[in-house]
Amino acid sequence: MQFDELKELYDLPFFDLIQRSRKVHEAHWPENEVQLCTLLSIKTGGCSEDCSYCAQSARYSTPVEAERLMEKDDILERAKFARENGSTRFCMGAAWKGVKDGTRRFDQVLDIVESVAELGMEVCTTLGELGEVEAQKLKEAGVTAYNHNIDTSPEHYKNIVTTHSFQDRLNTLRHVQDAGMSVCSGGILGLGENTDDRLKMLEVLSSFNPAPESVPINSLVPIPGTPMAEQQGVDSFEVVRMIAIARIAIPTAKVRLSAGRCQMSEELQTLCFFAGANSIFYGDKLLTTSNPQSEADQALLKKLGLRPQQPNRELEPPEAEDTKPREPALA
Repeated sequence: MQFDELKELYDLPFFDLIQRSRKVHEAHWPENEVQLCTLLSIKTGGCSEDCSYCAQSARYSTPVEAERLMEKDDILERAKFARENGSTRFCMGAAWKGVKDGTRRFDQVLDIVESVAELGMEVCTTLGELGEVEAQKLKEAGVTAYNHNIDTSPEHYKNIVTTHSFQDRLNTLRHVQDAGMSVCSGGILGLGENTDDRLKMLEVLSSFNPAPESVPINSLVPIPGTPMAEQQGVDSFEVVRMIAIARIAIPTAKVRLSAGRCQMSEELQTLCFFAGANSIFYGDKLLTTSNPQSEADQALLKKLGLRPQQPNRELEPPEAEDTKPREPALA
């Protein structure tokens, strides 16, 4: 969708917007299902990048200490536990600028991916920047989706990260799609951006061809020691509006209620589900921040009559549209 269309949606009265997004959601996701994903940091801290919101950057003094890549057996144990507790997608994140073919750590990751894929779960990874070769090898190892958030608008991106560019993010996402993996890409609300930045972020995501398979909507969790430590939280109604607009703009994507959910009441989460969210990170922890406990999530889903979506190891990425350009348009 174009920026003007997204702005028109944003300016709708709140209830009118929610009614619109609910109709789109019911048309594309008629089952009362929510995807349960577990996110595990397999290599924490010590990252060379300067993302100003991230506790894992080596440039900042934060409570997060640098660790080595986890042992494969420990990762498999966590993956099995996640599967037994209802997760259908297992996402593994590593605090690296990127991965390179022919390196020991990339070979280790490929071996880990192959073993996790054998558990019958969907496998997602977020390892930083990828080239064509690395993307293809991850696909062959068993990765079904690759997460690489664009975070915010192209214009605002340089204000939060300087060690790589917005275009670098898009290049990785193109390599992911060309390799036949699904794209998982979204943004973070609360990075000092304005409403136009949030809508331009969704404009870029909706221009992807194929469309993203999932779109995480994160709310900043300020971490002591980072440049964003004193940022104010995002208004609850703004979160719901972004969920609703994401649902309308990218109707076939799973819209994931992601970081910041620990600070949300059950009532706010419910409103997000109604507006179009149909995926959550499930478990006690995200990469470096807390997350609602599994039992509480299960209890809420039961109250709402929602059930976990089943895993789909044969998940095919969305198909490209002949009428849309392959490269995202940068406004």
